[in-house]
Amino acid sequence: MRIAVTIFLTDETITPTRLARELETRGYSGLYLPEHTHIPVERATPYPAGGDLPREYGRTLDPFVALGQAAAVTEGLGLGTGITLVAQHDPIGLAKQIATLDHLSGGRFTLGLGYGWNVEEAADHGVEWRTRRDLVRDRMGLMRALWSEEPVGHDGEFGSVRPSFAFPKPVQKPRGPVVGPRTLVGGAAGPKLFAHIAEYADGWLPIGGRGLSESVPVLRTVWEDAGRDPSALRVVPYAVLPTPGKLAHYAELGIEETVVQLPSAGEPEVLRLLDEYGTFLADGVA
Repeated sequence: MRIAVTIFLTDETITPTRLARELETRGYSGLYLPEHTHIPVERATPYPAGGDLPREYGRTLDPFVALGQAAAVTEGLGLGTGITLVAQHDPIGLAKQIATLDHLSGGRFTLGLGYGWNVEEAADHGVEWRTRRDLVRDRMGLMRALWSEEPVGHDGEFGSVRPSFAFPKPVQKPRGPVVGPRTLVGGAAGPKLFAHIAEYADGWLPIGGRGLSESVPVLRTVWEDAGRDPSALRVVPYAVLPTPGKLAHYAELGIEETVVQLPSAGEPEVLRLLDEYGTFLADGVA
């Protein structure tokens, strides 16, 4: 099993370049970064984990800029978002950002996307909360059009683009209905989420990795009913606090990659935890 990491990189933490070099040197497979553009001070939306919202949410670095720095100082480290808030972006500009990062990194980018939880943050971007999932689906369709090898238009419910010349293209070639970089959808298990994964993604990015024994078989059924190749489905537990038993359980489910959580902290604490998690690499659990 490959072990990647995620961390809220901020203006107060270890830098992207320092972290990326250390990850590659130690044998970790990838770096995934979250996204929040801003956190409104007056917020009625509760923090999903309960309690006060940690300060790093309002200080998060732009993931594409940070991952661009990480790409420049590494050769094989995977680079991903966990997650990109697609509804909060102009899809034409986002398609260009993603394709450029994937091109410059030699195809190392994974688009982890999701729908968000902060109603006020999304509202400032003009997102109507009840339709955000359909908005994301539509914007993914528009981006797929721009990533296609030949000029293809998209006329959707929420946006459109004419057949266009749009380069660079993502490195990975189309597979089934998926066009673009490796694409994983984050969110809680459910019929609508699984239907969207089977429609336009390579797999699922379940936050925390709980309940997979029950949900993974359901997703596999939806996936195969949609005509997708059973061997192509990817499930990547995300923001996991690892233990040997947990990783062994994931392996039994056929999971090949896990993303473990690092604290939003300075260099000494982050490197100490990388050394601690490194025992999973050394012991062969990963």
